[in-house]
Amino acid sequence: MATCPYFDHAKKFCDVGEDYISPYDVVAMSQFCSSRYQKCDKFQELTKRHPEVLEQLDSIEISKQSTPSTPLVSPRHHANRSPIQIKFNNKWPLSYRLKYVMSNYQSNETSTEEKTTMQPQKIKNRGLQVVLAGLGINLALGILYTWSIFKGAIVDSIAAGGEGAFAWDAASVNDPYAVACLAFAAAMILAGKCQDKFGPKVTCAIGGLLVGTGFVWISQTTDYLAWVVGFGLLAGTGIGFGYSATTPPALKWFSPAKTGLIAGIVVSGFGLASVYIAPLAKYMLASFGLQQSMMYFGIAFAIVVSGLGMLISNPPEGYVADPAAKQTAAKAVAVKVPDLKPSQLFTNGKFYTLWLCFFVGSGAGLMVIGSAKGLASASMGEMAFLVVSIMAIGNAAGRLVAGVVSDKIGRATTLCIMLVFQACMMFAALPILGGETSNPILVVLLVTAIVFNYGTNLALFPSFTKDLWGMKNFGMNYGILFSAWGVGAFVLVRVSEMLKVKTGSMDSSFILAGVLLLVGAMMSMSLRPQKAAAPATEPVIAEEEDLVLQKAQD
Repeated sequence: MATCPYFDHAKKFCDVGEDYISPYDVVAMSQFCSSRYQKCDKFQELTKRHPEVLEQLDSIEISKQSTPSTPLVSPRHHANRSPIQIKFNNKWPLSYRLKYVMSNYQSNETSTEEKTTMQPQKIKNRGLQVVLAGLGINLALGILYTWSIFKGAIVDSIAAGGEGAFAWDAASVNDPYAVACLAFAAAMILAGKCQDKFGPKVTCAIGGLLVGTGFVWISQTTDYLAWVVGFGLLAGTGIGFGYSATTPPALKWFSPAKTGLIAGIVVSGFGLASVYIAPLAKYMLASFGLQQSMMYFGIAFAIVVSGLGMLISNPPEGYVADPAAKQTAAKAVAVKVPDLKPSQLFTNGKFYTLWLCFFVGSGAGLMVIGSAKGLASASMGEMAFLVVSIMAIGNAAGRLVAGVVSDKIGRATTLCIMLVFQACMMFAALPILGGETSNPILVVLLVTAIVFNYGTNLALFPSFTKDLWGMKNFGMNYGILFSAWGVGAFVLVRVSEMLKVKTGSMDSSFILAGVLLLVGAMMSMSLRPQKAAAPATEPVIAEEEDLVLQKAQD
């Protein structure tokens, strides 16, 4: 049984079946439990060790029926019982606890309705707390999307030269960012396993410490390899651990009907972070320099991520997000979502389709995000950093809109629309950004639209994971699928930078991304759920006697 009918607690609070409980103790407990011990599976475990208990209880029941006034347990039995060894979760003797529970039984029984009424409100508040804490963590970890501002400072340092300047190859400036994206995705697999096994608090703490360590390290050096390891490997891995601990717990607190919405709210913080980090970074770079700013960011985000992580938790075992919705769904004909193990994903055809779509959608968006400031600098000059803040609004909006829309029209349809729209934006970038002079308004709108479409990926694919493969192994399953995000970022960002150095423009990169997005849109059509087979249309011939019987029953 999941819950004891008397103690109103989970099994782990019940002493029945434990080694330190003697047959006498079970007889006594059965009296207080209104003799419902026969329905207790833990009691059955004890009777395997003490078969004489059943005989004793049967004799007591017979005695009770013949002489109602006869007590179930006599003092003689009390004297002969074995001593009870109390474990760590039992702070008082069994007899005292039974008396305590007995004295409170009436009050507990009368407050059942009140507890039932109050529980949904407490659960709702707890779920909201987890969502807001996850949002706050992602608002800190979203510093990854402000790389283009740090990249600009590195490029300026390379051009200026001199002692203490960055001495990197021009084609390698984006490498720390690309490695961070790859490490972010790779860490999601390990972090997903950690989240499933140890919980989100531990996972968040690890993420915060890794991000802080990486930023503090790069604040002390301009070495290329140190930045690749510090920003790329350590900070990227820390971001993966922190990010993986936010969405899965939040989704578990709410019903499937709100999957897209909740995922969109939580991950929107990651995209929205640039709204405040971009101007803050611009100010800090001017006031303290790049390296000192990295130290301040590292210390602050380590504290924020680890602290907010203490507010995130998974719901208790057996928790049902919306009991009313569950009862309604039980009446409808629905296909149960299987809880697939991570190893089973590789035998699932939809996994490969989703992986490729995620690869294309994320890579194309990150290609623009990593160079956003550079794309706008020709038309906006010193104010180009504002594009990073403006596109953050589009990034967050894409996650929220996609979450809500996909709940209404379906994940696959939303994904297809997003990929086609993103391809159109890539081709539109050729005339808008290809000329010598670009209209600043069109540049801002273009970049915002591209990042809006990119943001939809981060709301759609966790929802796909939950819908197709269940919540039991959600953390690791989504981590494996999220590897497409890292590989897409590493490959397309690197290829884009190489094509830019070779051709002197981003045109080739936009064309390549546009074609890949159209291919992904066609692949996404296969993700649509199959329609249920139409029922047989052949008439059913009923005997006259059956019709008469049916009418009589009606």
